[in-house]
Amino acid sequence: MHPPLNDCIAMPILVNFSSVLAQPTGLATYSLNLIKELNPLDIDLVGSSEIAGYRFHPSPSNLTAEYGLKGHLKRLLWVQLKLPKLYHRLASDLLFSPIPEAPLGSDCRWIVTVHDLIPLHFPRRFSPATLYNRYYIPQVLRQSVHLLCNSVATANDIIRFCKISANKITPIPLAYDAENFRFLNLPTRNYFLYLGRINPYKNVQRLIAAFAALPNHADYELWLAGPPDKRYLPALENQIKELNLTERVKFLKYVPYGELPKIVNQAIALVFPSLWEGFGLPVLEAMACGTPVITSNLASLPEVAGDAAILVDPYNVGAIAHAMNDLITDPGLRTQLRTTGLTRANHFSWEKTGQETVQVLKQYL
Repeated sequence: MHPPLNDCIAMPILVNFSSVLAQPTGLATYSLNLIKELNPLDIDLVGSSEIAGYRFHPSPSNLTAEYGLKGHLKRLLWVQLKLPKLYHRLASDLLFSPIPEAPLGSDCRWIVTVHDLIPLHFPRRFSPATLYNRYYIPQVLRQSVHLLCNSVATANDIIRFCKISANKITPIPLAYDAENFRFLNLPTRNYFLYLGRINPYKNVQRLIAAFAALPNHADYELWLAGPPDKRYLPALENQIKELNLTERVKFLKYVPYGELPKIVNQAIALVFPSLWEGFGLPVLEAMACGTPVITSNLASLPEVAGDAAILVDPYNVGAIAHAMNDLITDPGLRTQLRTTGLTRANHFSWEKTGQETVQVLKQYL
């Protein structure tokens, strides 16, 4: 149980929520669940919507990814020019951001959370994301008083790409919404599930090829749940058409949060063969539902899955297809993964993530 707000530390922390989306995705899910656990601290919250229990200061509503590149640029300008003024007006002792953004060159003190540096693993020339990660984020990290990240894999990336000492970095695993993502004891249906975006590094193209390679794929479906992206969707649709899978592969686009647990629970398995992840929240959410998981043997994904998932080489279509077929033909394997996944998921909680985050923030007040 958290102490009452009047027992909080006297030194105020300004928490920057200006990037949090109305429709929760990975980063917004982290932010909204973490803030519930920061009650022991004296917090001023700046964002587009209020959260009970914290002093609220509105930020412009057009600063999020929902407004595309313009939203990102407006937010960076606002962080640089307006956020320091609010910091000083509120006599803040520390700025905390759940994403790696802060007012460079200011006299503010900050701690940020780094979720991944994926655009540096898969750089694209002249890409705004690559430029942002290559030039802006390293400066934010070097000027911070400390850094949080969500896995040892991400910590290693910070050390590698940004030349920052490991002593300045604290990995704190993410968690999942235990009220929603839980075992519902529903009948398994005939589909494999992928959750997430369809960016190339997510490896959806190889997943579709693996599904097509299943001996009896006509008896099953592949559901792709996540926000559409006009840059990559046409290529996937063409691949599906060429493989004669139009009736077997479904794009669910954005699934309302409340409907996700049922969809996850009834899948044969979550197949998440990403080429790189800072954490891999869908893997944890699926394990919490008792749904078998097939995921990559790269980056943070083995940290999250432990021995409770089938780990495959994501570059090997045959390996992905073989794992999918094993789960079709071996009920005992599905039962084993359900049991070990539920046990593994119990090691993660937002309360634990919040407590570890509070401990770090207190050290720098």
